[in-house]
Amino acid sequence: MADKPWQGDMVSLVEAFRSGERHPREEVEATLAAVEASGINAVCHIDAEVALESAERADVALPFGGVPLGVKELLPVGGWPDTEGSLALVDRVAAQDSIVVSRLRASGAIPTVQTTSSEFGGVNQATTRLHGASRNPWGPDRTPGGSSGGSAGGVAGGLFTIATGSDGGGSIRIPAGFCGLVGLKPTYGRLPKGPGVSLGNITAVEGCLSRSIRDTARYLDATNGAHPRDPLSLPRVDGFEAGLGHHREDMGALRVAVVIDHGTAVVAPETEELVLAAAEELIAATGMRRVDMELRLPSVMGAWSLTGSIGLRKELGDRWPACADQLTSMMRRGVELAEKHLDLAALVIAETRRTELNEAMADMFEQADIVIAATNPSTAFDAEGRLPSVFGGRESDAGNNGALTTPSNIYGNPAISLPAGTASDGLPVGMQVLAPHHRESLLLDLGLVWEATHPWPLTAPSTPC
Repeated sequence: MADKPWQGDMVSLVEAFRSGERHPREEVEATLAAVEASGINAVCHIDAEVALESAERADVALPFGGVPLGVKELLPVGGWPDTEGSLALVDRVAAQDSIVVSRLRASGAIPTVQTTSSEFGGVNQATTRLHGASRNPWGPDRTPGGSSGGSAGGVAGGLFTIATGSDGGGSIRIPAGFCGLVGLKPTYGRLPKGPGVSLGNITAVEGCLSRSIRDTARYLDATNGAHPRDPLSLPRVDGFEAGLGHHREDMGALRVAVVIDHGTAVVAPETEELVLAAAEELIAATGMRRVDMELRLPSVMGAWSLTGSIGLRKELGDRWPACADQLTSMMRRGVELAEKHLDLAALVIAETRRTELNEAMADMFEQADIVIAATNPSTAFDAEGRLPSVFGGRESDAGNNGALTTPSNIYGNPAISLPAGTASDGLPVGMQVLAPHHRESLLLDLGLVWEATHPWPLTAPSTPC
């Protein structure tokens, strides 16, 4: 048995399987042992017996052949707990795989562990009453972010090479930024949701947390494409991995704007400095033409949060309000506020805010082909307790934590978080790159240039295994 899980990226693990350097069962065994020994609490369910059996018959010729997969607990896997990270749903079990998990299985992946998230994916801190606090492998007192916190912590912590995520307000990009990983939020509809998933406020997308650009490209190849159970899913696009690098010669024609704070968020001075330096380095490496932009995106956090409670209330069904005391305080308060204030007038206001934001984003992309911003206002905050309201000495409110990422969820455009370096506290900082709808390939190519220019650690310096 290997002494620890593969510490390279996922694609190199598949190559090791194919060359005979590693065997899938050996990798699953190493993953299970590392999860058992880990103190970061990134995993809430282990499917050891099935994973080991699957590893024995893995077809390593497949794109994900034999790879142990971490699956975020908001993405159903048949026979696994389907709790949404909530005590209120602790008895619920998934009847079938989600579409994305089914496609990953068909590509050879082995769902092995379920990763922790925030309750119903509601906040960017993976701490729940059901599972406790998940921790960041770069600093165990800090959060890995949320809601895909366990996925990010496990990948950065060396437990498994790749994990699923979902992003309704930054829930892939935020933990990617906090944990030094690649986190792409695709165009809305690129990966189908379902079966049986509500569309909600039409912001949430599926994706992954990975260690490399090519891993993310291969994930898109395996999972994208329309499905009849998701009426808003997009037609299949082939060749994300095979096409890597194809935009390299055209980058000099791109207009790029650098607006670290989107003109509306409060960003810590050190984060701003690091992201600005990274942006300038990326622009120099690609030859993109920098343009100035006066940007002030309208605030949408209140409307986004209020309308997001619709899906949460639907999940609770007739358990509410008896289950109120089982919810974390923020989720309980969200449902209570929605019941009190979410009437026709509130929905009109929310739709007005969405329209204003969409118009502002369209104006932004008329002025620039690419926009670079920070992923998070600061480095990772405490793993437990309240969300911060002070960012590098600058005050704001708790909603500031997602203010940099939520606009791309409302508008539906793709955006990627790339590791920009580490701050003075030793924690990662993420650089967020935004592109217009359907331009994932361009974001991956920009990430590929950045990966070559500014290689990042594939795992945290002191991993738990």
